[in-house]
Amino acid sequence: MPNLTVKEEARQLVEQLPEDATWDDVFYQIYVRQSIEAGLEDCRQGRMVPVAEVRRRLGLPS
Repeated sequence: MPNLTVKEEARQLVEQLPEDATWDDVFYQIYVRQSIEAGLEDCRQGRMVPVAEVRRRLGLPS
């Protein structure tokens, strides 16, 4: 996949929305994309907590 600029990626995101999309739909898609990108960067940087640790902290069975 080629490296796209933010502008190109935003254009693709908007093109994938239905014709009756609202501004809320656009903002939601941007929010989801930013959240995924942030999570992937955290993973690349080693900033993650194993599932077993999260379950322990929340008092859930493992």
